[in-house]
Order: sequence, then structure tokens, then C-alpha cells
Amino acid sequence: MPDGQEITIETGKLAKQAHGSVVVKMGGTMLLATVVSNEDAKEGVDFLPLTVEYQEKYASTGKFPGGFFKREARPSESEILISRLVDRALRPLFPDDYHSDTLVSIQLISSDKVHLPDCLACLAASAALAVSDIPFNGPISEVRVARINGKMEINPSIEALAHADIDIIVAASEDSIVMVEGEMKEVSEQEMLEAIKTAHNAIKVQLEAIRQLAAQVPSSSPKRVYSHETHDEALHEAVFAFCYDGCVEVARSGNANKKARSEAFKAIRKAFEESLSPEELESKAPLIGVYFHDVEKKAMRQVILNEKKRLDGRGLTDIRPIWCEVDYLPSAHGSAIFTRGETQSLTTVTLGTKMDEQMIDGAVIEGTNNFLLHYNFPSFSTGEARASRGTSRREIGHGNLALRALKPIVPQAPENPYTIRIVSDILESNGSSSMATVCAGTLALMDAGVKLAKPVSGIAMGLITDDGNKYAVLSDILGDEDHLGDMDFKVTGTKDGITACQMDIKVHGLSYEIMLNALNQAKEGRLHILGEMTKVLSAPREDYKPHAPRIIELRIPKEFIGAVIGPGGKIIQEMQRETNTVIVIEEVGDQGVVQISSNDKVSIDKAVARIRAIAATPEIGDIYQGKVKSIVAFGAFVEIMPGKDGLLHISEIDHRRIETMDGIFKEGDIVEVKLIDVDKKTGKLKLSRKALIPKPEKAANS
Repeated sequence: MPDGQEITIETGKLAKQAHGSVVVKMGGTMLLATVVSNEDAKEGVDFLPLTVEYQEKYASTGKFPGGFFKREARPSESEILISRLVDRALRPLFPDDYHSDTLVSIQLISSDKVHLPDCLACLAASAALAVSDIPFNGPISEVRVARINGKMEINPSIEALAHADIDIIVAASEDSIVMVEGEMKEVSEQEMLEAIKTAHNAIKVQLEAIRQLAAQVPSSSPKRVYSHETHDEALHEAVFAFCYDGCVEVARSGNANKKARSEAFKAIRKAFEESLSPEELESKAPLIGVYFHDVEKKAMRQVILNEKKRLDGRGLTDIRPIWCEVDYLPSAHGSAIFTRGETQSLTTVTLGTKMDEQMIDGAVIEGTNNFLLHYNFPSFSTGEARASRGTSRREIGHGNLALRALKPIVPQAPENPYTIRIVSDILESNGSSSMATVCAGTLALMDAGVKLAKPVSGIAMGLITDDGNKYAVLSDILGDEDHLGDMDFKVTGTKDGITACQMDIKVHGLSYEIMLNALNQAKEGRLHILGEMTKVLSAPREDYKPHAPRIIELRIPKEFIGAVIGPGGKIIQEMQRETNTVIVIEEVGDQGVVQISSNDKVSIDKAVARIRAIAATPEIGDIYQGKVKSIVAFGAFVEIMPGKDGLLHISEIDHRRIETMDGIFKEGDIVEVKLIDVDKKTGKLKLSRKALIPKPEKAANS
């Protein structure tokens, strides 16, 4: 690698019955990637049934899996997100007419917990394909690029990554960027482009290594011969001749209603089908669908390129109409509706305590997460009748993008002591639902009273190209423009810079000039959307909702944690019961971080006072109203603070000499004392009552 890091790729040792297998190693981190593809495609399949599975073996870091069964189970969200990174990079590079079931499996088999495996997964998968006989228009590879202290670094360590203000993963072939995903701390478009260029230069080194490895494997060349599509050129020409002009008219009609446009296209197809005999229609129906899709795609693209007019009548840079509403749900801690065209998100914010944090127990990453975002995409949002079968990979991926977008502007503790959960329910969808989630999430957070640094908006950009140099960059794309276009480039940010991005490109040779044009056009769109959002709510509310929990965070010296908790939790449980609060205490460094939550401020104040009293450090010279806890022959033990007793020695009770403690005090008496010393070795407190009593004058000589 250009920065001196060493990555090795080997094949021929493990998993030799797979059609292709490699082991990729960087430091002590090792990935095993295998690929298998059936020889023949299933009947009636007209797409690539590609499955990418990434799994982290707990043994790779010397850990036991959690849970009752103590074995790897269904993939975690992190594993799903890495699978998607690889899938999105590989899928466009398979031949369009290749339809065999194909499985790419990537396993983390060793981890040094220094090098993150996600930036090596696509390299491993691409190398496995390269040494196989499976048709693939690669190689490609993937790296992480991060800017740390102003310097771009490739595949930095986990520790170094914590200090990055740019963190993106880029996939590319020799001549083209294929996929980008990551987060940033309000960086400019030019800075983001610089990071992508840095990543591409590093990827080219990896591609050469893959080619050299494949050249040494006899089975990698030639690739297998296949025939998964049977075409009828006469039918193709007939569909084109009959349908093209009608599709052009629908494409240029400017009908903003998705359903009406769909019905218009269906009517053209139906008219062609009715021109055929029943026998012809039955035998040629599958191919008619394929060819009509091609006609529909070409018609839309030509209208955009030649007439600068989009399916819904907008210009290339126009944003669909936007309306927003906040505080829609009276019982939620924060809520917002964001509607752009025919895409709508109803988003809620829930504020919780440290007890609501998500536990992360992966093979490599472990800890807690206090900022969650969940994205739901029910079938009714697109007018489909389909039962929900659990959270899909797409929902996890879209939610993660929105989370990346908002995370940089959400304040951390102690400014924000809450665990925050955002839920976006997509109620209507026609493109850019993840970006609607970002916008609705911003409004809902501000409605909840979370003190965001700045509002964030998001936009999805598209691209239409021809075989020459003609292209059109589209702002705020529709679902059809994503499906029939060449790029889906989602960009989020504040008025001052980009916070997250996700780009998938379906064409080769996309220039950096086009990419920069798309970024600059996205900025204009983002700022327009921000303007519409801030008309509804421009800043976080001054206070939280009355029914939201109130949290106060205290920091106390670590040595007082035990005193606050008490033996067996007795003290903290008693405080919670008597003050009607929830108290959570955690050791962080040399401090104890105490969170006190309640819907009642008076209750919180009571708990704060009691904890401060326990954690207060007695100062020599201070005067206390103490309670006599016990009496011994040589004095009394007096509690001057909760849990803090000091010795009031018999000699420090009065100026006169006291021979016995009998009748001086009884347990429970309140006595005013002064702290006169603290034993440096034992920490024991020495008290005096005598120091507070005026010394009697000596009797005059007679």
C-alpha cells in the first residue's frame, strides 16, 4: 500500500471446493472469502440472485458469543451493513445477462482489534471472484479513507479513527468509482472529493495485486460459458416500434402523480399485448416485459437529456413541493412529519436514560450506544399488499445512513445526558425516503428540545448519461429516476458542510468533474430544503415536553461511588424510593457519572442534594451540625455528612476536664462541631466542640 501498510492475499490453501476462495490478511486481522455460483440459472429468472454474507467469528478475538446458546446466530446490524457495502459494490459489475444463484461468503477468522475488517471485505470478495471461473467485470476493491489531524489516511487503526473528521469507505474499479458511504463533520464538497481521489489511488494498487494473483491461478481463465437469456430480435423491434413514441409522450407529460404515470405506461404495454394473438402473447409474455422496460428506460432518458424535462415535469434542479409539521403526536417526546412530493416520513423521538442504552457485544466492537435511529418501510407506503417479515437489510442500511447524517450534530454528555431513539415510519414513498428521514429526524429532535448544533437536511441526486459526453444531474430524484438512472447519490449536511453520503453508480468511467457538479448541485438543494424546514421550526425548543423525563448529570470523585450505592445497593435504592427518581451511576476514568431522572424537578433536586451531601469532601476548618451515632469511653462518633463519621474525643468536648462520657450525650443528639484534622494515612476525621466554645477567663487572684 502507498503508506507502507502490508496486505497479503493468498489462495489454494483453504476452502478449495468453493469456486473461488482467498484469505486476506492485514496485521493480525484475517478474512476468508469464498464464492460459489450455480452452473445454470433457474427457469424464469431474469435477474442476478446474488447473496453476500459477512460473518464475524467470535473466536477471531478470543470471545464467547453472548446469549443462551453461546454460538453465532443471525447476523448483527454491523454484519448486515458490511454485507451491504460489499453487495452494492459487486452487483453492478456482474454481466447483465448472468442469472445464476451466486453466494459470496466472507468470514472474519482472526482479528487483532487494531485493523477494522470492513475495509478489507470487498477486497477479499473481489479477489475470490478473480480466481474463480465466474463471469465478473472486475476486479474492484474497497478501502476506508479518513482524515485525521488534517492528513488523509488509508485503512487507519480503530484508535486513530476516533479522531477523524472524514470517515468514508470507497469502492472502485480501475477507471471508475462504484460506491461511496461514510460520515463527515461538516466538510466541503471539495474536501470530500479529495478523500475519494485518495481512496481511488490506493484501490488501484490493490487491483494490480488481484490481477497478479489471478494470473497465477489456471482456473481463473477463461471464465465459464453461459446462456441465461434467449432473445427475440423481431419482438424487440416490434415492442420498440409500437411503444416508444407513446412512452416518450408519457415521459414528457409532466404528470406529478406516480400512480397516474404508472397506469399510462401500463396502458401502452397492454395495447401492444392486445395487438398479438393469444398464442403469441402466452409464449412471449416474459420477453415483452423485458423489452418494454428497455423502451420505458430509453424514453425517459431521452426526454431528460434532450428536453431537460423530467417525468413529473420538473427541471433538472427543481425540488418537489415540501410541507412539514412538528408536535403532531401529543404523547411523543418529539415528533415531525416531513413530506416531499409523494415521499412522507412520520418520525418520533424518545428520550431515555442510561439504562436504555443499547449494548453492543460484537466480536470486534463492544460497548454501548446512546443514539439509535430505526427506519421502517411498510409495504403500504408503495401501495403494495405484502406482510412484514421482520426488518429488512434495506431498512437497516437506510436507517444507518440517516443516523450517520444526524450523529455529528447531536450534542454529547454532559450537554445531552439522554439516550435518544429516533424512529422513522415511511408512510408514502416515491424516492429519497432515507433523506426524508434525515429531515424529519432533525425536526423531531428540535421539537423534543434536543439542543442540536445545527439543522441537517438531505437530498438524493441522480444521473442520466448517454454513450457520448451528454449527461444530466438530477436533484431530488423520483423512484423511477433511481431505478432507470445511472446514479443514486445521497448527500446530507448543514448549511456549513456535509455530514454523510451514500453513492451507488451503475455506469463506468464517471468523471470527477461530474461528481463535483453533482455535489455542488446537491448543496443548492440541501439549502433549499433547509429553508423550507426552518419555516416550521428553526431552532430546538427551549425546554423539553412536560411529559419527557428530566435528567441531571452529576460527576463525583470515584471514591464516593460506593458510598452513594451503599451496601448491597441499600443507599441508592432508598434514595430512588424516597425521591421518586431513577438514579444510574457509572465509573468513567477517575470520576463517577451520576444520572438522575424524573418527570418532577423537585424530586430531582432532592436526589441531587442527597448525593452531593454524600460525595462532599469535608474541609478542615468547616463547621457541621452533626448527629451523635455512638458513644464510647473516649468520646463520641458524630456523623457530619451522610456516611461520614468523625471522632469527637472526650478531650475536645469542653474546655473543662471531663472524666467520663456518662450523661454527656445520648445517641441521636445534634451537636455543632468543627473539623480540626484529617489523618493523612487513614482518612479518619478529628472533630472538636471545644474549638467552638469561648475559652473561660481564669479566675482573678484573691
